[in-house]
Amino acid sequence: MTDLKNIRNFSIVAHIDHGKSTIADRLISHCGGLSDREMSEQVLDNMDIERERGITIKAQTVRLNYKAQDGETYVLNLMDTPGHVDFGYEVSRSLSACEGSLLVVDASQGVEAQTLANVYQAIEADHDLITVLNKMDLPAAEPERVKAQIEDVIGLDASDAIAVSAKTGMGIPDVLEAVVQNLPAPSGDANAPLKALLVDSWYDPYLGVMTLVRVKDGTLKKGMKIRMMASGASHVVERVGVFCPKPDMVDQLGPGEVGFINAGVKTVSDAKVGDTITEERKPCSDALPGFKPSVPVVFCGMFPMDTAEFTMLREALEKLSLNDSSFSFEAETSAALGFGFRCGFLGLLHMEVIRERLAREFNLELISTAPSVVYHLNMSDGSVLEMHNPADMPEVTRINNIEEPWIKATIMTPDEYLGSVLTLCTERRGEQIDLTYAGSRAMVVYRLPLNEVVFDFYDRLKSVTKGYASFDYQMDSYIEGDLVKVSILVNSDPVDALSMIVHREQSETRGRAICARLKDLVPRQMFKIALQAAIGGKVIARETISALRKDVTAKCYGGDVSRKKKLLEKQKEGKKRMRQFGKVDIPQDAFFKALQMGDN
Repeated sequence: MTDLKNIRNFSIVAHIDHGKSTIADRLISHCGGLSDREMSEQVLDNMDIERERGITIKAQTVRLNYKAQDGETYVLNLMDTPGHVDFGYEVSRSLSACEGSLLVVDASQGVEAQTLANVYQAIEADHDLITVLNKMDLPAAEPERVKAQIEDVIGLDASDAIAVSAKTGMGIPDVLEAVVQNLPAPSGDANAPLKALLVDSWYDPYLGVMTLVRVKDGTLKKGMKIRMMASGASHVVERVGVFCPKPDMVDQLGPGEVGFINAGVKTVSDAKVGDTITEERKPCSDALPGFKPSVPVVFCGMFPMDTAEFTMLREALEKLSLNDSSFSFEAETSAALGFGFRCGFLGLLHMEVIRERLAREFNLELISTAPSVVYHLNMSDGSVLEMHNPADMPEVTRINNIEEPWIKATIMTPDEYLGSVLTLCTERRGEQIDLTYAGSRAMVVYRLPLNEVVFDFYDRLKSVTKGYASFDYQMDSYIEGDLVKVSILVNSDPVDALSMIVHREQSETRGRAICARLKDLVPRQMFKIALQAAIGGKVIARETISALRKDVTAKCYGGDVSRKKKLLEKQKEGKKRMRQFGKVDIPQDAFFKALQMGDN
């Protein structure tokens, strides 16, 4: 067991693409965690999606042995965290298992929106911070300007910030020395009853459920019978190990140490992230505070292309929810799409990543409905309902008003794009709260309805600022809005999968757009098909798909014109009857393309 004063637990926090994972690579190779042959770029990003997109999705832990200049050998537990706003929950979990953080700032880009959000999380977790200026090898690096920005915007003293280039390895030894000298050692009592925090859990196809733990007090040994305090489940520890970054088996984990255990956990509900693990025979008196449960803000329905794959989809979602506790799901049915699940996510990128993981890791072909947010319906009988799906909306006569979620968004942008950003936010019904400057970058704070942000706000923001703006948001409050449900009717039948909640002012534009889109997607029939967008009984937009016609007069050559007229009248009658009883089957891919419409 390592002496407590020689352990350091720290995480790396930064904005997207400021070089967290590359610094983690350099620290691993400097401490000899992996040989040069085993090293690869972003070695801790082990998911295919992470490597392809160049982003971190899951926080990863690695244990390094470092021989400091004072001759002592230290154990460093490093946590590499994601930078995207959608994975902020991963960051908060990792921070709770550490005592300090490296704040990484790009020396050319400076402080960005997500830098602020992650620093505030670290300060809330009572962390000691070490400031690191990365990418110092770039010709565009401006360390003095960025140091001044850190002091102005965040309020941290940056005079002793460490200059680093994660690409070339410059300054990495200074970072390790600073971690050892400036960050506090963990506290804990090895003789007290076992108290450990369950930081993360994931599913391994060979070993079952693996759990990552941070031991606060006592020791966690192989063969020990443990109990999860929240779920009350008991298990026997089969294996204890640490990631170096390859799994390495150890006999026990002492106070302050971070490692993984296998305890024959079979069900997802038994390994709740944030739970406290204690010994069955000698339990600790009170549980650790755990984490605030994550609140999903974006919902969408997921349906298998082939209805026979419904059970496979359920199993896949259960395994994924173990690996990602910020994602929730419940079963639902749709007249158009069959059986599926209503899933809740922390944002659009989170939704996209989960969909891609289901497709890759479980070979599932899915249709997902348009993303929607949670509305609060104040009913005329005084009750309040939560509505996740526009199709579940009760009759308008029973509703007093509808409240929608608003967010507080922080946007940082170079000065020349400020006008475009303000125009975009105003178009989306935004209310400006604040506008300040940090050097040549403007920091705008807006309140925006989440409904307007979930479609394509981030893409539009990136395109109007040529990719230079950064965006971060947090939930603010629910505010009453003039919202209506737009139903889409195909041949007078409502299609529940395409209904949406929009602001009354935009209902006509959105209704027109989706009808025009469907006109190109729904195949023609032998009869005319009307595509309509309606609010209640009032039709606000319409497109007509013309009928396929058989030339019934082809065999009438010559003779009286009344013969042709008679045949055409007969055809007209037939088409009228067909239209009355005809059923329009919309192909699955037409749904998919219509739902991908965004705001175009």
